[in-house]
Amino acid sequence: MTKRFLSSLYLAVLLTVTTIWIVACQPSGNVSTETSTPTASNTTATGTSGGVKDTLRLGALLPITGDLSSIGSPMIRSIDFLVETVNQCGGVLGKPITYVKEDDRTDPPAGAEAMTKLVKVDNVGAVVGSFASSVSTAALAIAVPNKVVMVSPGSTSPVFSERAKKGEFNGYWYRTAPPDTYQALALANLAYKKGARKVATLVINNDYGVGFEKAFVEAFEKLGGTIVNKSKPTRYDPKATTFESEAKGAFGSKPDAVAAILYPDSGGAVIKAAFEQGLTKDVQILLTDGVKTEDFPKLIGNTPEGKLILAGAIGTVPGADGKSLDVFSKRFKEKTGQEVGAFVPHSYDAAALVAIAAEAAKDGTGDAIKGKLREIANAPGQEVTDVCEALKLVRAGTDINYQGASGNVDLDEYGDVKGSYDVWQVQPDGKITVIDRVSP
Repeated sequence: MTKRFLSSLYLAVLLTVTTIWIVACQPSGNVSTETSTPTASNTTATGTSGGVKDTLRLGALLPITGDLSSIGSPMIRSIDFLVETVNQCGGVLGKPITYVKEDDRTDPPAGAEAMTKLVKVDNVGAVVGSFASSVSTAALAIAVPNKVVMVSPGSTSPVFSERAKKGEFNGYWYRTAPPDTYQALALANLAYKKGARKVATLVINNDYGVGFEKAFVEAFEKLGGTIVNKSKPTRYDPKATTFESEAKGAFGSKPDAVAAILYPDSGGAVIKAAFEQGLTKDVQILLTDGVKTEDFPKLIGNTPEGKLILAGAIGTVPGADGKSLDVFSKRFKEKTGQEVGAFVPHSYDAAALVAIAAEAAKDGTGDAIKGKLREIANAPGQEVTDVCEALKLVRAGTDINYQGASGNVDLDEYGDVKGSYDVWQVQPDGKITVIDRVSP
């Protein structure tokens, strides 16, 4: 048997046992522990909404393994940090947050399976996640009907804005990273500023890649540039084993630059294939948030002369410029020993918003959290940067405007935020440095 079959079998058995247990037993008392197993608290005060009224049950659905794990693992640690911080200053609703972490493996079916567990077994009211837009799409199909709030710290596909405008999410979807509608414009501006007039696109064939591609093409053409492979866009399957044709499709027309919207493992293989065919010479490689990790240049490797193939590549990533960023960065490094990386502040803020909203609502259900998220994130209200102070104020009935580490986290009616973008560059030694900031 495969591990996935055993995992699915385990989940099916667990759900069956849980259902029998609920019917047979009267619920008693709430138990607030970090656990993945059903307890009495899973069945109290749920009504028709996910979660429980008197406890915040928070899920995290992020890639601990898989194609985006190098970025996803630090994101998880920032949520760990938020939960620990809040629990040390009194918790939410007078109790510690019950916190359950699930690995979506950067895989939509795995993400859907994990979300099903979070909703049906762990009975969470809200979930921070996911990162990959394709995984969030799969998870939303489970979260929304069960009235569980999702706050993504990194799913940036413009598709979510379009679907929210159609009313498909009923207010259960938010994100603390801005949609790629803005990042694509920022990357197009960067490409044009660097002198590129003929650009090819190379994207992962999923919601994230195709959505970004569409926005980038429109933005770059408005600036006066040309997309050389517009009639036959290059979109790669991350599960493929060879990428020679995709490399030639993007790099073979001798563009000034290639806008490469990738995931690390599979995307690295495409860039390496282009180099091995001699197609990367004199081509500026433009990258995005999905590969902003120092493991990515190492993955692609070196030239025969010993230089990094990716040296000199530049990219964009949603920046963090919140009023509490400096304090958060210092405390995060003291706690974890790590510098704050891409989407780490956004993950912390996503969990902070959920915690504050539940406290303001005096209710841990998805319906209640949904009703308070924009109220505590947006003006008017007393500006506050510290999450424990924010919880104290809302307990006292004070209107607040939470100012996050990632930014002001002002949420619009479609669950989106706006933001600026850092420009980063791969240095000859493989280090990644931020060299500029661009605005859409």
